[in-house]
Amino acid sequence: MAINDVECCEEVHVHSDKVESVNNLMPDDDLLYDLAELFKVFGDSTRIRILVALFESEMCVCDIAETLNMTQSAISHQLRILKQSKLVGNRRDGKSIIYFLADEHVRTILAQGINHITE
Repeated sequence: MAINDVECCEEVHVHSDKVESVNNLMPDDDLLYDLAELFKVFGDSTRIRILVALFESEMCVCDIAETLNMTQSAISHQLRILKQSKLVGNRRDGKSIIYFLADEHVRTILAQGINHITE
């Protein structure tokens, strides 16, 4: 998209009260950086597929790999990233490690994202 494709004001007039209000409410740069990093995690279709699978059911790596037709190694690599980002958790069940969505926030993000793109 070229800069000329975006509609702009016909004259420059800064609304200082709005700028000041927004600047006062703006989170600090560290928080915004962390938020951008979180959204980067959602930027990979394999990780999204894993999250959607876990949205439906808790699963072990073997089950996720079979569901997504991928290797266990590839799934494990992506799960490591999702776990570091606090999007999934895991627990031991006998000899298996069961993965699940970390909390309701992750469910909400996925559900709202799907709703947004299907409107």
